[in-house]
Amino acid sequence: MILELLKPVEDIAVAHNTLLSEFSLGKKIKIHTKKNGLPELDRAQIAIIGVKEDRGTVDNAGTGNGLEKIRKHIYQLFPGNWFVDILDLGNIEAGEKIEDTYFAVKSILRELMRQNITPIVIGGGQDLTYAQYAAYESVAQGVNMVAIDHRFDLGLVEDKMHAQNFMHRIILDQPNNLFHYTNIGFQTYFNAQDQIELIDKLHFDAYRLGEVTPDLKILEPVFRDADMISVDIGAVRMSEAPGNMNATPNGFYGDEICALSRYAGISHKNKSFGIYEFNSKKDRDEQTSHLIAQMIWYFIEGYNYRIEEDPFAEKDAFQKYIVPIEQDTIVFYKSNRSERWWMEIMYFHNKIKKTTLIPCTYQDYLTANNQVFPERWLKTFRKLS
Repeated sequence: MILELLKPVEDIAVAHNTLLSEFSLGKKIKIHTKKNGLPELDRAQIAIIGVKEDRGTVDNAGTGNGLEKIRKHIYQLFPGNWFVDILDLGNIEAGEKIEDTYFAVKSILRELMRQNITPIVIGGGQDLTYAQYAAYESVAQGVNMVAIDHRFDLGLVEDKMHAQNFMHRIILDQPNNLFHYTNIGFQTYFNAQDQIELIDKLHFDAYRLGEVTPDLKILEPVFRDADMISVDIGAVRMSEAPGNMNATPNGFYGDEICALSRYAGISHKNKSFGIYEFNSKKDRDEQTSHLIAQMIWYFIEGYNYRIEEDPFAEKDAFQKYIVPIEQDTIVFYKSNRSERWWMEIMYFHNKIKKTTLIPCTYQDYLTANNQVFPERWLKTFRKLS
C-alpha cells in the first residue's frame, strides 16, 4: 500500500503532547507514531503530511527540516466547534532522486483524495506543487489551480524543474489537465513583463498584492472554484514570516494569509492544500512555524463551514436575476443561505450549446447592470468557447 511510504511523526513533536491539555488539537488528532503506527483512515476528512525534500528549492536549502516545529504549534492550538476527524500521517522522506519524491507525493495525495480525505502538505520547495497537481491527472473536467505567491514561477524551461519554473512544466504538460490558473499576491517587480503578458494571453488570472489587500472578499469566488491551492510562504512579508531564505519586505500580513487559508478551507471543490518553502534555519523565535500552524487551523475551521450549493439543483434556495447586456443576457444566482453569488455562461462546444455556472461576486452583478461584461465572465467564456 502506497501509504506505507509515510514515516512516523518526529518523536520530539509527539513527546511534547504529554504536557498538553486534553482539549488541545494534539490530543484530538490521530498521529502516526513509531509506537502506534499509521492511524486508520476510516471517517477521516483531513490529513496532514510533511515532505522532507529541498532539492527543488532555489536559494532556500533546508525546507525539508524543522517540520516538528510546525507540528508542535499545531498540537498546542485548541479546535473550534469542529466535526472533522483529523490525521497526522507523518512524513514523506526524500527519495533517492527528486523524481522519486514527486512520485511519492503524487501517489499518496491521489490515494487520500480517492478516499475523500483532504491532504494538507507542509515542507519542501514549491516545486512540489507539480506533484500535488499530478495527483489530479485522472480528473476529467480539468484542474483549477490557485497559487498564493509573489512570483508566477514561470522561469526558463530547463532540464531540471525547480521552485521558480515549475509552472512552465504544468502548462506544457501533455496531456494537459490544467483548466485554469490563478495567482494571488504577485508583486510586479519580481515578474518579467513577458510573463505578466503570458498570464493574460493564456486567459489566466493574476491579482496583484496591492489590488487585493484592501478587500480580500473579492477573492472568495476564486477559492470557491479551486480544485487545489498552493502557498509559497514567501508571499508573506519577512516581518511576519522570516522562515524563508527568499523572504522579502512586502507581502501579506499574518492575519491576511490566515483569512485566505480559511477561504481555501471553505471551498467545497478544493481537494488539497499545500504550504511550501518554510525554512526553519531562518525562522526567528519559531514565528513562521507558528503562523503556518495558524494557517492550518484556519483551513480546518473553513472546512467545517463548507456548504455544498448548486443553483441548478436547488432552485428554490436561490434568487435569480436576469441582466440584459448588449445583445446578450447574463443570469445571476444569489444563495438565500450563504448570500454567495454565481453567474451562468452559455457557450458552444463542438456546435453543441452548453451551460455552466461560475462563482462570482455582487460586484460582478453590479458591473453587468452597468452594461459591462464582468472580466471573470469574459475570461471563462473565451476558455470554454
